[in-house]
Amino acid sequence: MKNIIISSVLLVGFSFLNSCTQSKEIGSKANPLKFYLLPSQDMTTLQDSGKILKKYLEKELDMHVEVELPTSYIAVIEAFGSKRADAAVLNTFGYILANEKYGAIAKLRLVNRGRDEYYGQIIVHKDGPKTIKELNNKKFAFVDPASTSGYLLPTRLFQQEGVKLKEHIFAGRHDTVVTAVYQRKVDGGATFYTPPDEDGTPKDARWIVRAQFPDVFEKIKILKLTGPIPNDPLTLRKDLPEELKTKIVEAMKKYIKTDEGKKVLMDMYHITDFKDTNDKDYDTIRGYLKDLGKTAQEFMK
Repeated sequence: MKNIIISSVLLVGFSFLNSCTQSKEIGSKANPLKFYLLPSQDMTTLQDSGKILKKYLEKELDMHVEVELPTSYIAVIEAFGSKRADAAVLNTFGYILANEKYGAIAKLRLVNRGRDEYYGQIIVHKDGPKTIKELNNKKFAFVDPASTSGYLLPTRLFQQEGVKLKEHIFAGRHDTVVTAVYQRKVDGGATFYTPPDEDGTPKDARWIVRAQFPDVFEKIKILKLTGPIPNDPLTLRKDLPEELKTKIVEAMKKYIKTDEGKKVLMDMYHITDFKDTNDKDYDTIRGYLKDLGKTAQEFMK
């Protein structure tokens, strides 16, 4: 009788543990697929678009999904290390760092109007410095320590030009950098650059704040371009099941072909398409780091 009781207890215990394990399977309510967004654009727009993306992914993948929007680039990168992030739209340098530290994998490259690379830009007020060297001993706004166009490339440029800043700030987002330059809180700033539309409408970082500052294109000028930079990748955690990796990639490719997906992804990060990519496609950035004599982790210190 005693053996029967012990066996019954063990069976119940095993069933309970098995049930817990199954309930925590990725995509379950207890352990939803976690899709991170990079806080590089207007946060309200990203939050609203993220909610729509979440509903699509839940339906398409047939699993529970959470779309996360942290307040810094580093938070997205470190989420891969703690396995809190399963997938993310990462900026290019952030990907290099996430790959170097945690083995994160680039699977899709974002495409903007047929272009799979972009540039950085150094911007100043129209009455500000006329050359890069005139930024010497001035106050400057970078985006984030993990930003490619907003920190890595301008740092490389300043080293090449012998420019030493008096002071710098990290504004956190590209639009915030533009605002700081517009309001003359800094002498210059670094943001992303994409070419104008066919009708000549600028689509670089100044475009984000055009509603707030209608004369931004007249008041802020581009001093110099940096780059090129491979476009941001859709990045996946290295130890996700291969089948799930494929499903996520195919779901995003499918979404960009829908009317809803076109609008949501354009609003989020100006995405008009995706193309398959791999880690070697980002060796250009490793070359820029080599110019500075640093690895991604060393550059961040």
